[in-house]
Amino acid sequence: MSDAKKPVDVAAALLFRRGKLLIARRPADSHLGGLWEFPGGKREPDETFEQCLAREVREELGVKISVGELFETVSHRYVEKSVRLKFFVCRLLDGEPRPVACAAVRWIGKTELEDFEFPAADARLLRKLRAYNFP
Repeated sequence: MSDAKKPVDVAAALLFRRGKLLIARRPADSHLGGLWEFPGGKREPDETFEQCLAREVREELGVKISVGELFETVSHRYVEKSVRLKFFVCRLLDGEPRPVACAAVRWIGKTELEDFEFPAADARLLRKLRAYNFP
């Protein structure tokens, strides 16, 4: 498979606190800019998804997390690229999330999920989250 057709591997964190879930807004000048997402990013060739996620969340939000169980895996094709997303339930170990390399962060309840616009790739995950009891 050529590099142009190879999916981009992405790891994303589902960080829960007191019945709320952390979301982050993509920078306006990025792919899918302005949409809300779950913190994380692209996996480097020498990383596991878990290592990628710990690094990306530290860079994006300035916090340390522990990566827990895999919650959902999604493959999605956009016009310009394909992505393979792995969403992990994570725990905040140190720090308070702040928008270091994203436009904004918010803690939201399950009923608020529909109030924010997420990338098309997150549709199946969002359906699963609506049926999930937020810890």
